[in-house]
Amino acid sequence: MSRYRPPSTPAAPYITPQGRDRLMTELRYLSDTHRPEVTRALADAAAEGDRSENAEYIYRKKQLREIDRRIRYLVKRLEVLKTVDQKPTDQSRVFFGAWVELEDLDSGAVERYRLVGADEIDIDRGWISIDSPMAKALLKKQEGDEVLVVRPKGEACYEVARVSYDPLP
Repeated sequence: MSRYRPPSTPAAPYITPQGRDRLMTELRYLSDTHRPEVTRALADAAAEGDRSENAEYIYRKKQLREIDRRIRYLVKRLEVLKTVDQKPTDQSRVFFGAWVELEDLDSGAVERYRLVGADEIDIDRGWISIDSPMAKALLKKQEGDEVLVVRPKGEACYEVARVSYDPLP
């Protein structure tokens, strides 16, 4: 049996202005504040003597590699991302950045989601990726439309109760 797996499809290169600002803030913090602190701690640990048995030195080297990896990722990702800072012309339909209120047709429960880029996902806030099955089913729908979502735990049917491009109360 082969271990080959075809490459996954890349995430949509879209991000909200707030998400871009958050990534830029993280990049500035890592490169301007955190990395110099870890570098100083690494130099102090290296000055203590035998590096092969120095746990602090080994830990700081690992920490520095992780910081550098994250910085490289953020720089490359920010080059690719396209900031979506304008609302669509047809605001009655669901597109990137929309806040959507859904009513579950089986239970009557109301759920709220915002369609955002893959770098901004926050389940606790209801922010879902534009690449998720839910978001793909919602795209171009409008208030009153029924949506069938195929989920891992089974199909679910919703009605779009509200579409907004400003935060829902």
